[in-house]
Amino acid sequence: MLDSTYWNNRYLSNETGWDIGHASPAIIEFFADKDKDAKILIPGCGNAYEGEVLHRQGFKNITLADFAEETKTNFLNRYEHFEPNQFHVGDFFELNGTFDYIVEQTFFCALAPSLREKYVFKMKELLHVEGKLVGLMFDAPMHIDHPPFGGSKEDYLALFGDHFGAVRIEKCQNSIPPRAGKELWIEIGHS
Repeated sequence: MLDSTYWNNRYLSNETGWDIGHASPAIIEFFADKDKDAKILIPGCGNAYEGEVLHRQGFKNITLADFAEETKTNFLNRYEHFEPNQFHVGDFFELNGTFDYIVEQTFFCALAPSLREKYVFKMKELLHVEGKLVGLMFDAPMHIDHPPFGGSKEDYLALFGDHFGAVRIEKCQNSIPPRAGKELWIEIGHS
């Protein structure tokens, strides 16, 4: 597993090709009509642009999580209105709690494929009974020896379908231009 030193070094050296520099339109659009009291987790949040935009829009129960300490430093330097104790630095698999929404945005593809089933079980544990895992996953083969690790709709249906009662995966209609046609929108829940 790539450790926190690896990810910190990527941020310190600005080797963050996955970072689009702003919030993903698809994710922000999804939350436009959602309850502002919803508990939201954004794992592998990186520079947390989605967290910042959602917080500015009135969502206050947001937990950000990343393996790299540098992400928290970057975020809090950029956006001072966020409670530092709501930004968890450490191993995602050690997180506790339950959430109404968990936002997927380039976290899954950063995990080694050997951790995918563990990811599914952790999502199942962290999601409130009526909660949803929402966001974007790549619909393309990528690297086999380092992130980003790709996948396909069929891969994701097989992985999540055995563990969740409601799995909706479709082509994303409002991807950023460089990712157009290469992203899937997901909404996954217990039922």
